[in-house]
Amino acid sequence: MRRRDFITLLGCAATWPLATRAQQAASLRKVGFLSDESASLGRAAFEAVARTLRELGYVEGRSIGFEARYADGKDDALAGLAAEVVRAGVEVIVAVGTPATLAARSATDRIPIVFSRVADPLALGLVPSLARPGANLTGVSVVTRDLAAKRLGLLVEVAPGIKRVGVLWAPTFPSAAIELKEIEAAAPRLNIQLHPLPIRQAAELEPAMRIFAEQDGQALAVIPGLVFTEQRNRVAELAVRHRLPTMLSRREHVEAGGLMSYGTNYTDMYRRAATYVDKILKGANPSDLPVEQPTTFELVINLKTAKALGLEVPWFLQQRADEVIE
Repeated sequence: MRRRDFITLLGCAATWPLATRAQQAASLRKVGFLSDESASLGRAAFEAVARTLRELGYVEGRSIGFEARYADGKDDALAGLAAEVVRAGVEVIVAVGTPATLAARSATDRIPIVFSRVADPLALGLVPSLARPGANLTGVSVVTRDLAAKRLGLLVEVAPGIKRVGVLWAPTFPSAAIELKEIEAAAPRLNIQLHPLPIRQAAELEPAMRIFAEQDGQALAVIPGLVFTEQRNRVAELAVRHRLPTMLSRREHVEAGGLMSYGTNYTDMYRRAATYVDKILKGANPSDLPVEQPTTFELVINLKTAKALGLEVPWFLQQRADEVIE
């Protein structure tokens, strides 16, 4: 081979990696991920979405890339984070949580948004119809309010004879007032007196729970809210200290020492959200994708906590549980 030809060949070879990288960048589908939770907690949702997309054939760094942002429970940070995700040029945004979904909607009316962990998208005005959501939003609802009466009933089953139940709720959390109304409607049928305990910040937890216990409070129901999820270890510790059997909405609370939870299987919900992303990346219009409601619910009971509270969890309830922590 002549020297000139050899140099020309080397020059061409040197451009191959650049061309390959440019080609890969052009084919990379960018997905935004916006969560109202901390990175340590929200990462589980992200991993469920990313894992499902891998199972659907996407390869991170080659065919798909992510722009993930976590608000760490600070709702006032969400608007800026949503704007960052939009500026990153994503094709679809996965919004986890009601505050994150509201922030994403305010940031764009063009980029498709797949929401998840939203209690009531109709009542919150996110979509006009579950069957035909319209605009650029669709996703998976947790139908939280429909579970309020069921949770209260399970609390009575595990702690029969209770009459005074405190309700921890966060007035600033968008869907909390909706579920509070639902649980208030269910209480008379179970002969329960409810005592709402509004919590706006973590420092209010200890005095609220202590005063309620001193006033002959007998049990607690915790309405979903970020302050309770982020402070789940503290809530569990205080509940045991003040001898208050507690019903919660997520297994993470029970794993942290709470008595029991009943609600949507969150991992399953996040995986289903990923299937929406796949459909949209393949050309589906979000306005044509009906909002799904969960079909998988789980009851989780912590027997160690029950023992600490002096409770004997009925055997039939243990048999119904999806998981019993011993």
